[in-house]
Amino acid sequence: MANTAQDAAEIIKSRSGLGMVEAAVILGRSFYSVAEFAENPIVIRYADLPGFPQTPSTHDSELLVCTIDAIPTLVLKGRTNFHESGDPSLMAGAIETMTHLGVRSIFSTTFATSANADLVPGSLVAITDHIDLKGVNPLIGNAGDKNSINMNDVYDKRLLRRMKISAAGAGVSIHEGVLMWFSGPSFETAAEVKMARTLGADLMGHSLAPEAILARRFAIPFAGIAVVTDFGAGFSGGAPSGDYSRGPVVAGVVALKRLVRAFVKNR
Repeated sequence: MANTAQDAAEIIKSRSGLGMVEAAVILGRSFYSVAEFAENPIVIRYADLPGFPQTPSTHDSELLVCTIDAIPTLVLKGRTNFHESGDPSLMAGAIETMTHLGVRSIFSTTFATSANADLVPGSLVAITDHIDLKGVNPLIGNAGDKNSINMNDVYDKRLLRRMKISAAGAGVSIHEGVLMWFSGPSFETAAEVKMARTLGADLMGHSLAPEAILARRFAIPFAGIAVVTDFGAGFSGGAPSGDYSRGPVVAGVVALKRLVRAFVKNR
């Protein structure tokens, strides 16, 4: 994939005049409003970038090459989820492209349901680790020793400290937690939520973990943040819903916007 990633990087450089990039921010569709802080954006469609995901869910996805408080930044408006294709590796091309642009950190966002009574709907939770028992991995099928990576500190501790400092400066409250990655699109059963709690998970989610693995593969420090939408089924009256227009969820996204801007600025 290296030539494809290099080609995509050259297209980005030629259209934007961009040199090295400080940070990349990955946004799912429901987080697009976070991109409003992008200054002087150059917009490039995923469809124009070799190796970027080309699926029905990303047909209108865009890469913004911009600055945030004068910091060169990539904002990826669009990601793929495992349940949309059955392939957890579709973000590999985009993340490898970042290596050719000198990206120093990836900040990825997601929604999640909670199995921790302290993590109520609307909470922001910095991911400290993840659990995956599905038996799929975005590196499966790619030969070579470079794919036999250790997963120590896959969620970078330095970036976690930076996130905490940024949150304090932005007046945003954040928690920490372990994410258990499920396939979706259905939410987890009460028994699965109970299992996740027993195994040490605080959250359940359908994205972000594959991106963390890919970032580790390509040696880019990675930070993940989740907005809690609901308690999980069978826990604290939880009845998860795909309606993300509810008040606590919207408030969480607004707080996330402030956090992302402060995070990019605080190098």
